[in-house]
Amino acid sequence: MGVPERLAARMSMAEQHEYLRARFSRRTMIRGGAVTLGAVAGGAFVPGATARAAVPTARTAPAGQTVDGAHVAPFGRHLAYGADPRTEMTVSWQVPVAVKKPFIRIGAHPWDLSRKIDAEVRTLFTPAGVGASGNHTQYYVHAELSRLKPGRTYYYGVGHQGFDPAAPHLLGTLGTFTTAPAHKRPFTFTAFGDEGVSYHALANNSLLLGQNPAFHLHAGDIAYGDPTGQGRTDDTGFDSRVWDQFLAQTESVAKSVPWMPAYGNHDMEAWYSPNGYGGEEARWTLPDNGPDKKNLPGVYSFVYGNTAVISLDANDISFEIPANLGISGGTQTTWLEAQLKKYRAARDVDFIVVFFHHCAYCTSTSHASEGGVRQEWVPLFEKYTVDLVINGHNHQYERTDVIKGDKVAKKLPIGGTAYPETDGVVYVTAGAAGRSLYAFSAPLSYEGNEHDVESVASFVNVKGGKRNETVAWSRVRYLDYSFLRVDVTPAPKGRLATLTVRGIAETGDQVDHFTVARRAK
Repeated sequence: MGVPERLAARMSMAEQHEYLRARFSRRTMIRGGAVTLGAVAGGAFVPGATARAAVPTARTAPAGQTVDGAHVAPFGRHLAYGADPRTEMTVSWQVPVAVKKPFIRIGAHPWDLSRKIDAEVRTLFTPAGVGASGNHTQYYVHAELSRLKPGRTYYYGVGHQGFDPAAPHLLGTLGTFTTAPAHKRPFTFTAFGDEGVSYHALANNSLLLGQNPAFHLHAGDIAYGDPTGQGRTDDTGFDSRVWDQFLAQTESVAKSVPWMPAYGNHDMEAWYSPNGYGGEEARWTLPDNGPDKKNLPGVYSFVYGNTAVISLDANDISFEIPANLGISGGTQTTWLEAQLKKYRAARDVDFIVVFFHHCAYCTSTSHASEGGVRQEWVPLFEKYTVDLVINGHNHQYERTDVIKGDKVAKKLPIGGTAYPETDGVVYVTAGAAGRSLYAFSAPLSYEGNEHDVESVASFVNVKGGKRNETVAWSRVRYLDYSFLRVDVTPAPKGRLATLTVRGIAETGDQVDHFTVARRAK
């Protein structure tokens, strides 16, 4: 992306950003006709509900010529919860060229979309020389909805001047979403990481939709616009246009299932902002309740039913890929402990699920385990008896036994049950969403093909390099495309509530299943 390799190898994300901005000077940008676009305010749409434009993110971009809106169709719709999934939802989408007056319509029925609300455009410009493409401008549109009713299904349509989804011939473009319930109910969610754009990613998405999940967790490395994933600007393969393909690919699911990402190493893109996440902030609107929105926009939490979900940014603590190492100055870990303490004490929360990119425990021959995670966060997971940790980064499926103090606290065979209050924590690597697969050093072992071994030779990334280790906690190893399905079943106070966790292959076969049980509050 324009920084000489000898420099990029020792530069942080912020330093690389400054280098690029200096190289592609303001004078060059002005020759292209630079402008900055901001936010458009919104208003009320249905009784008891409000909407507003998402937090404005200014972007420097060449001025675009608008075209007849009737010839432009929105694409890449994707949903995300606000801080309260019972009452808040953001609808986001993309248009291929500049349009006038983008808006959303929403209502309780497809024939009741008479009111429309203005939406915000975030324009993202990538100049020729930053990666593989020529000058490329992307237009992302967001409408942040609040004061929705819990457990309610809403119909919505997105459009702009010349393209009105309420028109009879465009009713087929409508989508739906359902807010979280006000009380505990059974539900399902899905998860994976390391998706990219591929046939396998599309196939996984199709199968995922059939699980009817309430929401989907993406454990980082989302589209792979930056294919090297080192947070370096000498990546001549960087191509912002990959995001256009990605959002079109995932729309079949993300237009109705909130798509909640954490950020991985391939999601750091140096051109847009010092932290590498400026592009992500243009494309997503995530809950604004994390510790440091400026540096860590992918860190947040939400509660759905009896389950609290926490998204973390492991780039902040990664020894393996240190482009953003220490960017939070420790505030993320402090925030994490406060969240864990709050949720563990909360009367209506039984389970805590944490997801992020770099693996705490994995025996892949590529990345294996991240020592920064073990050092900073694993002690907190054990202290507050986290129920499930989901990672990506390694392109395969692996599941541990129950772990405490870096050792097997309890063997957890396929079909077994873990009790976090007394046993420890289970870690799942679900990084086989669509990118090319990695390898294991030990034999595969999964449902219907179990091959237990006493130990596996692996390594952990530590400060200054790698440390070899021999581990006994690798229980399930599956090497093909897959995702995670989690069924949450609440229970009356004092009875056992459960998480039933399943590894589902791209073929639809079940390759792993186990249960996490905890006494309901």
